[in-house]
Amino acid sequence: MEFSKNNKAIYLQIADSIFENILTKKWKPEERLPSVRDFAISIQVNPNTVMRAYTYLQEKEIIFNQRGIGFFVSDKAYERSIEIRKTQFIKNELPNVFKNLDLLGMDISEIEKQYKKKQK
Repeated sequence: MEFSKNNKAIYLQIADSIFENILTKKWKPEERLPSVRDFAISIQVNPNTVMRAYTYLQEKEIIFNQRGIGFFVSDKAYERSIEIRKTQFIKNELPNVFKNLDLLGMDISEIEKQYKKKQK
């Protein structure tokens, strides 16, 4: 896993990668996540950082902990991931899209046209 040099904390970048695994259905409801230690080793970070990501995802009801067994993807994970990622997109990314549209004198129809091309 590569971490970007932006201002986003590493634990949130880890959480984003877990969101993506859930949204792409690589990880399914009730599936066990890697242990904190194993995941930390695989992505070369401190286990405390992975634990922080897991805690964050638990608070968001994306994963749950079965004491003594490990962390698992929750039944609501897919829907909650969509909600959270939509909110993040609208808050963090969309303003830059709108700013660039204004700077370049573009309107939303040009974006729509490109999006339709991508769908083909």
